[in-house]
Amino acid sequence: MSTSGRPTKAQIKRERIEAARAAVARAQRRSRRLRAGLWSAAAVVVAAVLVITFLLINRPGAGPPSSAPGPSASAVGRTSNPPWDAPADASAAVAAAGLPMLGAEGNAVHIHAHLDVVINGTPVQVPADIGIDEARQQISPLHSHDTTGVIHIESPTKPATFTLGEFFTEWQVSLAANHIGALTADDTHHLKVYVNGTLRDGDPAGIVLAAHDEIAVVYGTDGQQQNPPHTYAWTNGL
Repeated sequence: MSTSGRPTKAQIKRERIEAARAAVARAQRRSRRLRAGLWSAAAVVVAAVLVITFLLINRPGAGPPSSAPGPSASAVGRTSNPPWDAPADASAAVAAAGLPMLGAEGNAVHIHAHLDVVINGTPVQVPADIGIDEARQQISPLHSHDTTGVIHIESPTKPATFTLGEFFTEWQVSLAANHIGALTADDTHHLKVYVNGTLRDGDPAGIVLAAHDEIAVVYGTDGQQQNPPHTYAWTNGL
């Protein structure tokens, strides 16, 4: 302080420096408090997300995420005893299988498979006109023309994959790993499906139909499972 009572230039400079330092310190303290607040808010949000995810996963009836859409795990339809005729409304049955109705047979994919159904040692006829709506003049890419058991696969687009379950849904006959129609597997009767003589495990509805496959769906005792159909005599250029 000068003798006149006024601060000197040096004192004014020191005061300004100290004031600037104090302002910087206050700003740093505010910044630290702000960062602490942001971290706390972020922690609350993360905790809330984890809690919601846990509740969704563990809610009653919750299961693992569904896979991409694909063929039905089983064929829907009648749960009655054979014989099973062709559905009266072919278009509705084809829609239930998730397939389109076409104005004409496709030719981008044109293959055939053969189906035998054997119940308690007796063949069951696969009817004609499965997947064919005569009244509307429309046809499914998956269909039958006669009672030979030949399945026609004629799609206007490729690649195109069709399954045994889709055909049974068009036929409107319920099929799964443990039953066909009203016939359920038990201690003495078994439902087995063979492709070209080879036993296939799992749900038969998921079997993909390939060219010249011989598919045999056999329900019966162990003795009636002997020598299932394993070949088909293809004729007429099929």
